[in-house]
Amino acid sequence: MLARVLSGALLGIDAYPVEVEVDISQGLPQFATVGLPEGAVKESKDRVKSAIKNSGYEFPVRRITINLAPAGIKKDGAAFDLPMAIGILTATGVIGERSETPLAFLGELSLDGRIKPVRGALPLAVAARQWPVAGLVLPEENAREGSIVDGVPVYGVRDLGQLVDFLNGAQPLEPCRVDVGALFQRAGVADVDFAEVRGQEHVKRAMEVAAAGQHNLLMIGPPGSGKTMLARRLPSILSAQSFDEALETTKIHSIMGMLPGQDALVACRPFRSPHHTISDAGLIGGGSMPRPGEVSLAHNGVLFLDELLEFKKNVLEMLRQPLEDGQVTISRATSTLTYPARFMLVAATNPCPCGYLGDSLQSCSCTPLMIQRYRSRLSGPLLDRIDLHVEVPRIAHRDLADPVDAESSAAIRARVEQARDLQRQRFDGTATTCNAHMTTRQLRRFCTLDKEGEQLMEMVTDRLGYSARTYSRILKVARTIADLAGEEHIRRAHLAEAIQYRSLDRKET
Repeated sequence: MLARVLSGALLGIDAYPVEVEVDISQGLPQFATVGLPEGAVKESKDRVKSAIKNSGYEFPVRRITINLAPAGIKKDGAAFDLPMAIGILTATGVIGERSETPLAFLGELSLDGRIKPVRGALPLAVAARQWPVAGLVLPEENAREGSIVDGVPVYGVRDLGQLVDFLNGAQPLEPCRVDVGALFQRAGVADVDFAEVRGQEHVKRAMEVAAAGQHNLLMIGPPGSGKTMLARRLPSILSAQSFDEALETTKIHSIMGMLPGQDALVACRPFRSPHHTISDAGLIGGGSMPRPGEVSLAHNGVLFLDELLEFKKNVLEMLRQPLEDGQVTISRATSTLTYPARFMLVAATNPCPCGYLGDSLQSCSCTPLMIQRYRSRLSGPLLDRIDLHVEVPRIAHRDLADPVDAESSAAIRARVEQARDLQRQRFDGTATTCNAHMTTRQLRRFCTLDKEGEQLMEMVTDRLGYSARTYSRILKVARTIADLAGEEHIRRAHLAEAIQYRSLDRKET
């Protein structure tokens, strides 16, 4: 008795089809799984056996061989429990053979027959649109997630008995449907607002520029000056995600099992804030079975590194490639995986170990050597990749006591959206989506300077010793400032504002 059931497995953030072949033959009772199964897949035999028995069906006391094809790729996770059980029940005749296009199955089985949620339902649903399947059967908790994409009906089931009745035609199931528009509408309501922040108007302006062009930002200031408070309000002024961006972001969170139960889509841009004790694998990704790191979880959103100089230097240096390329490649002996990592880096740090260097009220107790060692944790090449350096001074009492609310996030976001619309029109038909990601050719085309601008850039470049990367990043920031002003050409004033956002470069000279 032979049965074939279609399922799927993850490779990076994408899925590929896996055919679960079940053969039941005469011989001593044995349950063998082949096709490079890892630990959780090998343990499936005990879960499948108990689930079938406790659901009221007879488990065959024969020789059972299950092959997971293609057999040359390692399989991990408990998601093959359900297709294995369906294959056994089909081979024994409990489930009738389907003459039409088959269904694809994914799910973990409990010992009592309940079907538990699994990781990676969305990537499987996206890939299943290209497979010859009539529908996708997922655990009830994963059904909303899988039904985000059109093209394949998604059925949510709660236990093995319900699924057997559905496959035999005894119980109908309706495909799950999700209102994507409502998800985006709910994501547009922010919990925090820039109107709550007193003072720091120049920092808010820098954050507006950063949000409009997706530029990286570093804030330097004493403790309690509002760096973290400002950073946590940055998502409230970012432009809305497109559906394709949200889908790619959700795929990463899906394979990590980090989707909230009520939300089938990460409609708002992610904001990730890892602790400074994080390891290199936790930040970049990796492991024996590679998984995405924080830089990938922040894809299309913000990666906030609070207390930047408290991170280990080797961990910070690993940010260079994703900041430049927008992706992370993890190589192992058996495979090479690439995860997207196009994020906006926002960092906050104190100016010195005690935190009060340059403070107007409290004196600094650090020696020059201590300050040098502290700042040396941030290398020049990494600092080059941060577009805006902004000093965040202590807040004056008159600002704290001001009863008038500051400008709201909605007003700032409206200007950011207008600037992003200009960039979408400018880069239409290319892979570039914002000013920060302009290529060298696009930089020459869209960042031309007049005579005054050329003179200014020549003067500051020769005096301050800017690198070629710093030069190009100043032009990109100036292009964003011009977009916020609705100007077609970059003016001298736009360049001057972009140059003054490089405060750390000036102090190092």
